[in-house]
Amino acid sequence: MLDNPSSPIARFENLRVEFETRDGKVVGVEDVSFEINAGETVCIVGESGSGKSVSSLSMMRLVEFGGGSIAAGKLLFDRKNGGIVNVVESDQALMRTVRGNEIGMIFQEPMTALNPVFTVGRQLSEGLQVHKGLGRKAARSRALDLMRQVRIPEPEKRLDQYPHELSGGMRQRVVIAMALACEPRLLIADEPTTALDVTIQAEILALMDRLKRDTGTAVMFITHDMSVVAQMADRVVVMYRGNKVEEGPVEQIFENPQHDYTKALLAAVPKLGEMTGKPYPEPMRLLGQDHANFPPLKGTEEPLLEVKNLVTRFPLQGGLFRRTVANVHAVEDVSFTLMKGRTLSLVGESGCGKSTVGRSILRLVSPMSGEVLMNGKDVLTFSAQEMRAVRSDMQMVFQDPFASLDPQMLLADQVAEPLNNFGTHKGDALKERINMLFDRVKLPLSFQRRYPHELSGGQRQRVAIARALALNPKLIIADEAVSALDVSVQAEVLNLMMELQAELGISFLFISHDMAVVERVSHDVAVMYLGRIVEIGPREEVFRNPQHPYTQALLKAVPIADPRQRKSEKDLNFKPLPSPVHGLDYVPEPSEYLKMSDTHFVLATESGY
Repeated sequence: MLDNPSSPIARFENLRVEFETRDGKVVGVEDVSFEINAGETVCIVGESGSGKSVSSLSMMRLVEFGGGSIAAGKLLFDRKNGGIVNVVESDQALMRTVRGNEIGMIFQEPMTALNPVFTVGRQLSEGLQVHKGLGRKAARSRALDLMRQVRIPEPEKRLDQYPHELSGGMRQRVVIAMALACEPRLLIADEPTTALDVTIQAEILALMDRLKRDTGTAVMFITHDMSVVAQMADRVVVMYRGNKVEEGPVEQIFENPQHDYTKALLAAVPKLGEMTGKPYPEPMRLLGQDHANFPPLKGTEEPLLEVKNLVTRFPLQGGLFRRTVANVHAVEDVSFTLMKGRTLSLVGESGCGKSTVGRSILRLVSPMSGEVLMNGKDVLTFSAQEMRAVRSDMQMVFQDPFASLDPQMLLADQVAEPLNNFGTHKGDALKERINMLFDRVKLPLSFQRRYPHELSGGQRQRVAIARALALNPKLIIADEAVSALDVSVQAEVLNLMMELQAELGISFLFISHDMAVVERVSHDVAVMYLGRIVEIGPREEVFRNPQHPYTQALLKAVPIADPRQRKSEKDLNFKPLPSPVHGLDYVPEPSEYLKMSDTHFVLATESGY
């Protein structure tokens, strides 16, 4: 507890929240009590469905708009001038003055928190006009101050833009500025950095920490990312299935966890630096799983996929006749080789071109030039018929399994689909193959009769992996395949991928922005910036001895799951990404590399960093 003689700003006492469903009542939060003091950050951690978000929505009385009801307990909030109120008994009129004015909220998905039809400036000044009674001009100038406070470049220009014109990180800054506009006493941040790149995440965490220190706001920070907790928290509340299972100061939770669930949560977190001195990827050590006899994932020196001078650009049309006026240079002169049985990770921020590389290799988008050699044959020259044949060797696992699975098909049929398409198995052989695939990804056979919406995110991702494995591919391109999953589920899926690599000799092209995960699973790493590879080499060399300034900055920004190794704002020196859009007459220079060792190369040409 902080030595604070005054009463806490927010107090949860025996909160119970229930939801009405067709199958009767479901308890979202069973019995939760904790408090938050002024100038303190309390992190609420737990996995999807543990009740973290439901608790926060109850404090704002928003849970009722989502079909929930507060069945028992008190929610005490200390208003600046109105004394302590029990939110549970307050009417909605009072809640409207509290919401946004005294309690600010930052939601996980900024695009849904912003109104697409209003400019950023209008949305920022609206709350100031309603709650603070400011005139239009005064509200606009305060909005400009807020934009500067959250470090948005060119704020005057941004005020008149619409949300879709901003990047994800910028939108999240606008949402933070909106939440802080009326200087709330309590700020609730619900997974505010989950969808962001490590560089932007580091800046936003530092920003929130600085604003909290400057204003004395109490912060309730909800996350499932333990490295973010280590970076932000004063105290930690661990939730599991609607109950609080452990609470304590952040150092105590990390260094001496008491509850089995907290121990399991911490065991599943990949920590940057854990793999120092280990040449090959290793599975995560999860409680109850023994990987002592796991064979070293050496891979081979035999090339499977060779990408040479790949260029992919997207035309931008404009004017009356919709002519091409400029090009987005998404992938610019990219070359690398992936060996059989090895994992090459492509890392970088959103918009650096890593997903476009994966899609270009599979010809889901059409490259402008270059070669993609699979077993020595250039797939970019294949006809549709030849491409169909090679597709069985190359499969993709996407970031969002819900979008890549058909909501109206049974899971067994979705896993069987590639087998039916290629006519490889029929009758009993098909059934056996599907059963084997479900076993392989550790899903019960009874799940075959389910639909995608009946599964959790991690289970859906396993179905996507089972489907990708159906035709015994030699290459799997995993595009941010674990970034949306809870830590323990993420660890299980990563272990599954490594087991499959050990058994079947699959090669992975692993596309990710999570450096700690990349360190765990990779043999080789290629760092991308603005469409080019700026550094490539064995994972051990790139992580231990990063040569390019962008790689160094990227590694510096990664939060480490240790509260004694916090990052300060001065550690972060990111330049905003320059625009990848260039006129039709622009001729990019070729990528030239300096040789650091036989296998480690760094871009020599100036790439704007």
